[in-house]
Amino acid sequence: MSSPFSSDIPKPVQVNLAPAFPVPAFGDLGKAANDLINKDFYHTSQATLDVKLKAPNGTAVTVKGKQGFDGVTTGSIEGKHTLKPQGTKKSRSSSPKAQNGFIKLLSFMTPLPAPQRTSLYLYIMGFPNGTDLQEKVGLTLRHAGVTITQAWTTASLLDTKVELNDVLAPGAKIDLHNLWNPSKASSAAQKINFAFKNPNVHSRAFVNYAQSSGNIDAIVDVVAGNEGFLVGGEAAYDVSKAAITRYGIGLGYVAPTYSASITSAQNLNIIAATFYQKVNSAVEVGAKAGYDVQAQKASGLELASKYKLDPLSFAKAKINDRGIAALAYSTKLNAGTTLGLGLSLDTQKLNEAGHKIGTSLTFEG
Repeated sequence: MSSPFSSDIPKPVQVNLAPAFPVPAFGDLGKAANDLINKDFYHTSQATLDVKLKAPNGTAVTVKGKQGFDGVTTGSIEGKHTLKPQGTKKSRSSSPKAQNGFIKLLSFMTPLPAPQRTSLYLYIMGFPNGTDLQEKVGLTLRHAGVTITQAWTTASLLDTKVELNDVLAPGAKIDLHNLWNPSKASSAAQKINFAFKNPNVHSRAFVNYAQSSGNIDAIVDVVAGNEGFLVGGEAAYDVSKAAITRYGIGLGYVAPTYSASITSAQNLNIIAATFYQKVNSAVEVGAKAGYDVQAQKASGLELASKYKLDPLSFAKAKINDRGIAALAYSTKLNAGTTLGLGLSLDTQKLNEAGHKIGTSLTFEG
């Protein structure tokens, strides 16, 4: 029976402890400013063509072609497919009995820690071998948000990537990456990437193996954040040398309309600072500055701005400390076609050749 005074008891207030912005990876400190400065400028190639298609089964196919100013044409084709999560089976066990020429000793499906869509399948089988019993043990993961990506480039490189999301816990991810040139038997390179993130921590580990040299190296980075403040670091380790080859640290702050970061990389010898601000719904500005500690001099300064002309078009401009200016314009011609135009000018040598003009065309379907 409820108390007659229950209506006077205040209900507990639910507080959302999750940060307003997800904690980025170490390489993404200053991402907003870096994207504004580096992306959507089309003067880096004479012509670029991207075709993005999606099959009925969800497979995304991307075809890219690029013609450089040196006249060399390169291209690639990539297929990316994410397997749909499968349900789990209830655990079961049975006594040994013959099934299609072999004896099945034990089989069960057990869910791993969250999420529920992840399950681990362990089986032990016995195969009749005369009077003996030959056993086989297997372990299968089925399957935790698996994404398979296969790419091929005109440089004869086969790039295969398998991504396993939420493998052992929410936010845990494993990437298996293999890069191989079929014309060079010893050119294969394997990478295993581990990542874990939650509302306050984003950590990663990259293990690289080069078959040509037999060398193994690893890179570890981590970023922690609270109420918009970010702090992180990275370190690289060479197994053959048994030594740390490089390290760096970084600080950052993220707010709804602006962000700032400062990182020190290459054993704290290169310092880079970034700033980004969304002035209003149509205007964005950003800046990046670098300093070389060993040379004791500035290593670069870039300023960029983006202006949204209308819901389908935008214009961008940037300039660096060497007087190189770049302009870009992008517009959606229709629902699946985007046109980009780019121009690069050396403002200190306007009467000389060396300016660049580029175009980009993207089809999506």
